[in-house]
Parts: sequence; C-alpha cells; structure tokens
Amino acid sequence: MDFLRQAFELLFPPDKELLQIIGVTMRMSFFSTTISCIVGLPLGALIGTRRFRGKAFLKKTIHTLMGLPPVVAGLIVYALFTHYGPFGSLNLLFTVRVMVIAQCLLIIPVVTGLTASFLEKDASPMIETAKGMGLSKRRVLFLCLSESRASLLSVVLNAFGRSIAEVGAVSIVGGNIQWKTRVMTTAIMLETNKGKFSFALALGFILLLIAFAVNAAASWIVKEDARDD
Repeated sequence: MDFLRQAFELLFPPDKELLQIIGVTMRMSFFSTTISCIVGLPLGALIGTRRFRGKAFLKKTIHTLMGLPPVVAGLIVYALFTHYGPFGSLNLLFTVRVMVIAQCLLIIPVVTGLTASFLEKDASPMIETAKGMGLSKRRVLFLCLSESRASLLSVVLNAFGRSIAEVGAVSIVGGNIQWKTRVMTTAIMLETNKGKFSFALALGFILLLIAFAVNAAASWIVKEDARDD
C-alpha cells in the first residue's frame, strides 16, 4: 500500500521535519499528561474515597467537563492568552506551553472523573477494612491508590491517548506553525486539506505505532508489577 511505503520512507532514514513533529507531539503529550495526573489523580482519589456535602453535584460538574469540546477549550485558552486577554503579557500564545495548558483543561476532568469512579467501585471494601483497623485518612488514601494501581494506570493511558490524539484545541492555540508547534494530528489535518491522503495516512500510521509502543510498555509494567506481587 502506498501509505505504508511513504511511512517507511519517512522513517528510514528519519525525515528531519517528521522527527521535529514527533518531538513536539511527545513533549506536549508528556507534560500535559503528567500535569493532568498530578492534579487529577489526587483530586479524583479524594472524591472517590470521601463522603461530603455537594459530592453528587461536584461529580455531575466533572462529568460535564469530561465532555468539553476541544474547540471550546481552545477558544477559552486563546481568549485568556491573546494580547488583549488577562495573560497576554506572558506571550505564550502559539507556543508548546499554551498547547499544554489547553490540553490540561481537557484532560484534568477526565483523569479526575475516571479516578473517582474506579475508586468508588474498588475501594469501598478496603476503606471499611482500613477504618476497622484504625488507619488515618491519609493512610487509607494511599492504600486505595496502591491497591488500585492497575486501574489508575489505565486512567493515565486514557489521558495520554486523549492528549496525543487531540487536534482542535492545539490547532487554535498553537497555530500549527512549521518547525515550532506542528504536531502529528495537525500535520495529518494539514496534509489531508492539501489532498495528500497517502502522506496523511502515513503520518497516521506512525502515530498509531507511537501509541502502540506506549501501551505495550505500560502493559509490560503491569505484568512485571503483578509478578513482583
């Protein structure tokens, strides 16, 4: 197939622009996933393991934000960081940093909501047992996170998948600038609009290879962790 031939030609030897695009994609995805998990995992754990007034309303709000359209997130971040916006003096628009911010706006609710749902279902027996043993709330929280690490890894992978596949928000705030803010998804969109469907499919095939490699590495980590237990 023609797109497989083009993908091979791009990878062997590696095309300089392709390597730069992959580098921007991985850097953006890594930081947006990491920041989202640093914020979302503890917040979701607190929601999933505690009972408090307004919890039902908070969960509904998070579930609503989980479905936030990427273009809306991009417009919000664009309005905040444009020269006329409150953070315009930072000059972050059309940079990888603002793309990470837009990604976090989309991914944090996903990480928070999924973490809370997993822990509510899986952690109830552990919480009751831990309370009977007189453990502190902090130790109960760490116990729940430790015992649910396989489920939480799936949350992290979901966050990474959302990040690496996103196109709407990053194209608005990043501008799809060559050698600067162009990522795999925006490059695919550009090549499709130019009518270069085989080249776009080649880029999509490479993107799938990257996602497969990350998921394979995560699966290996889970198996090694289960073997150690």
